[in-house]
Amino acid sequence: MTAQDINAASIPPSPRQRRTLTLLACILGVLLGIGGYTFRYAEGLSYFSANPAACVNCHIMRPQYDSWQKSSHHSVATCVDCHLPHDPVGKYMAKADNGYHHSKAFTLQNFHEPIQITEGNAQILEANCVACHSAIVDEMVEGMSGRLNDMRCVKCHAGVGHGDAVGLGGPARFKNEERLDL
Repeated sequence: MTAQDINAASIPPSPRQRRTLTLLACILGVLLGIGGYTFRYAEGLSYFSANPAACVNCHIMRPQYDSWQKSSHHSVATCVDCHLPHDPVGKYMAKADNGYHHSKAFTLQNFHEPIQITEGNAQILEANCVACHSAIVDEMVEGMSGRLNDMRCVKCHAGVGHGDAVGLGGPARFKNEERLDL
C-alpha cells in the first residue's frame, strides 16, 4: 500500500456523499423493516413447512382445509403431497410461484371466490394422483387418448382430497366440458 492509497482512504466523504449514504441507508432500513414485519405478520416461515395448517394462514383457504380434514385422504396425504411437485427444486419453484401470485392477489384483493386451481397447479395435482396410485392407474393412463381434461383423476374423483364440495362453491361447474372449480 502506498502513501497515496493511505491518503485516499483517509479522506472523509463529502457532505453530499454523506447525505446520499444516509438516504440509501434509511430507504434500505424502511424496506427491510416493512418486509420483515410483513413476513412475520403473514407467518412466512410456516410456508416452508409441510404442515397443512400453514395453508389456513389465508382465510380464503379455510373451507379447503376443513373439507380436507373430513376427506378420505386426510390420514394419508397433506396439501403438499397433492398440490406440490415431489422433487425439491420443483417443489420450491411452485411454492415461490404460488406465494408470489397469492401475495399479489390477496394484497390487491383481486382473486376469485371460491378460490380456483390454476391449470399449472391442476397438472401438478394430476401428476401426484398418478404417482401415488401408479399401481392402479399406470396401464389405464398409458392407454388413454384424447384431451387431457377427459382423463383427469378429479373429473370423477373430485371429492377425494377435499370431501364434499359443500362450502367450496357448490357442485362442479363445467364450461365447454372443462372443470372450472376443483
